[in-house]
Amino acid sequence: MIFASACVAVLLANVDSVVGLTRSPMTMGTGNSFGRTFRISTWGESHGGGVGVTLDGCPPRIPLSREEIQKDLDRRRPGQSRITTPRNEADSVEIMSGLNPEDITLGTPIAMLVRNKDQRSQDYLENDMNVAYRPSHADATYDSKYGVRAIAGGGRSSARETIGRVAAGAIARKILKMYNGIEVLAYVSKVQDIKAENVDHDTFTMEEVDANIVRCPDEASAEKMLARIDEIRKAGNSIGGVVTCVARNVPAGLGSPVFDKLEADLAKACMSIPAAKGFESGDGFEGTLLSGKDHNDEFYIDPETGATRTKTNRSGGIQGGISNGENIVVHVAFKPTSTIGQAQATVTRDGKEVELRGKGRHDPCVLPRAIPMVEAMVALTLTDALMMQKAQCELLPNEAPFESQPNPMGSTVEGRGEVGLVTAEGDALSQRVDEE
Repeated sequence: MIFASACVAVLLANVDSVVGLTRSPMTMGTGNSFGRTFRISTWGESHGGGVGVTLDGCPPRIPLSREEIQKDLDRRRPGQSRITTPRNEADSVEIMSGLNPEDITLGTPIAMLVRNKDQRSQDYLENDMNVAYRPSHADATYDSKYGVRAIAGGGRSSARETIGRVAAGAIARKILKMYNGIEVLAYVSKVQDIKAENVDHDTFTMEEVDANIVRCPDEASAEKMLARIDEIRKAGNSIGGVVTCVARNVPAGLGSPVFDKLEADLAKACMSIPAAKGFESGDGFEGTLLSGKDHNDEFYIDPETGATRTKTNRSGGIQGGISNGENIVVHVAFKPTSTIGQAQATVTRDGKEVELRGKGRHDPCVLPRAIPMVEAMVALTLTDALMMQKAQCELLPNEAPFESQPNPMGSTVEGRGEVGLVTAEGDALSQRVDEE
């Protein structure tokens, strides 16, 4: 038994040494870091002294003000309306490192801190919630994994952890805008069975999204959504729905086969957000109701730019795991908030069956505050993919003759394509295919 334990110890030491060769020095430990080249590590608990993020890999020489980051944090913060938690936090960000006195990025790690001001730990510690697990919350699984948990506020499982993501996402948003005018915008597209209608993914704006407290740019649908949320909230219950995120002006070529497909990275990014339970790229599950002929995005040549485009965008801007230059569209499903004001059956830490009624402050619907969270994770993923693309595929210029290079793809490039079918007598080209 002693010999076996020693062997395990040696094996683990060897694994650590090998992993250490490939793991970024930014890695803080299991589950706290995200990204490869543009990499973040978040830290802090909901009811601790504060929460924050360390961002490594940010390019140098970028003008960056505190106000640019604060703008996104203000959209995430609690206490914004009657359908969000009333916790009163200014969420004022402090930039601790990574900028020179002129607020220019240095290329070194950027550390950002938001101090907790309005935590009320007694709401958790002075009632049964300190021993009973909230149904469908992370209480029981955290306790099972670690043997100890931060009772107040849920610790790292709280949505307060996402402050670090949103702060870093604001920097990613700026990099994307500077590079290619890339915009990342999200909106509430569904609350239970109430769907947003008539939202143009090419033109809707952040101002239209933020024009109502539901954050749905379709006013008529927003009113119905708000009425449903209020009905559920007054009953001491909670409600879920779907957030749709659109990234415009994304160049073709981002993402890598086989395991690092762009939608796979986006799925992990979005599914890591608290309360996220589903992810779709493009038409997603609805696409399964169509035939290949109906679902395929046929190509054409843009008559104005000569670039290769798609007539439809059921793929959501990603084909074969690689961006194709069209709008990237993803949908993220969020479950109803776990903590509710109605009595539910549960068990205590020592194994007794009890009833629990949630107390304290919580969101009856996470969707409005999830908007900046989804935007941040999509922006972080795209920035990381963009930097990986520059490092691998664009480090050396393509010196092949211009006519031998593929016609550029997407909405933001100029191509050399010609409009009009070139097949004789309208016959379709025939292509023999032998796929597995």
